[in-house]
Amino acid sequence: MAKKESQNILKAHSEAKVKLFGQYIQKYLHIIANDGYTEQIHLYDLFCGPGIYENNGEGSPIIALKKLKQTYYRFINDRPGGLPKINCNFNDIDPDLISRLRENINNKKLHYNSYGELNLTTEDYLEIVGKLSIQFKKLNNEKAFVFIDPYGYKEVKASHISELLNCNKKSEVLLWLPIQFMYRFSEKGTPDVLKSFNNQLGIEKENKSIKNVWEYILELKNGFQSFLGQDYFVDNFTLRKEENTVFCLFFFSSHIRGYEKMLETKWELDKEAGRGWKYNGHIKDLFSGQETNRLEELLLSYLKENSRTNGMLFEYTLRQGFLPKHLNQILKELQKNEKLEVQKKDGTKARKSAFYINYDAYKSEYDKISIKLK
Repeated sequence: MAKKESQNILKAHSEAKVKLFGQYIQKYLHIIANDGYTEQIHLYDLFCGPGIYENNGEGSPIIALKKLKQTYYRFINDRPGGLPKINCNFNDIDPDLISRLRENINNKKLHYNSYGELNLTTEDYLEIVGKLSIQFKKLNNEKAFVFIDPYGYKEVKASHISELLNCNKKSEVLLWLPIQFMYRFSEKGTPDVLKSFNNQLGIEKENKSIKNVWEYILELKNGFQSFLGQDYFVDNFTLRKEENTVFCLFFFSSHIRGYEKMLETKWELDKEAGRGWKYNGHIKDLFSGQETNRLEELLLSYLKENSRTNGMLFEYTLRQGFLPKHLNQILKELQKNEKLEVQKKDGTKARKSAFYINYDAYKSEYDKISIKLK
């Protein structure tokens, strides 16, 4: 059976996807490897491919191993007792692709037993997801990261994400979806497999109110958030080759710190709006997506309803896809124009420009100050 082109050639939009994956994995490993708590990290790539493609493009398993290697030698002497074991689990149902991956790893000398275990498997996606959801619930002083980059979307269900995350804040998931194939709202109706996917996320039938692919992506994000609940964090990053060829990465985390780090990675790749990437013949050509920076508009509406603590504002800002530094800029401007009232818990006036919008304050001083519009 002939392989799909995506299994043999790493295309430009996939290169951008892998770049985002690599930058986040690096941040993830740096944080977890130095938290002083985690004893083992488990990385899973469920549709890993051959690692190196016919056009010499490097896929996700090769990128992951390179980031692992960098992390290991950077921090090996910094943590008392040594680094946690980082176990890499690469899976693809095609034995030929796994054979090529094994050869590529060996040729490039990318893995040593001192890092942790290296497992190459050829399991069916549905079987391995079921196993992992059980294994993850038994994790103790361990963390898991799962990358799901399917060749289509027929087997992927929202319930799989929920099952993988439901393990006491021990796991995170990065999901790649071919949006241009999924967005098929037409007069003839939606394919049955997509109806099932949409219905699980509460997206009704063809939903005529959805006018374009960007609105569909937002519907998916909101659908995932509603399906998973507010204990989890959901965001996305779009990759567009052309107007009607759009792909999307969805990120899921049960921990706000990991979610913040993914947002930082997005904004590093797309400094204008942290939304996505557009193909113009070069990997560095990024674009701002279909939305303008709406944080100030959203913030004014949020503050209009009631006063908010620094912790509430930190979480709200992240859930909108923006970073604390963006919020601080807006708050400073509003305060400069005397539109804000900022108070400490005892009711006294807070120091100017002291908003405490950061993870440390969120964790230890959630209500250090309150902010409201005058």
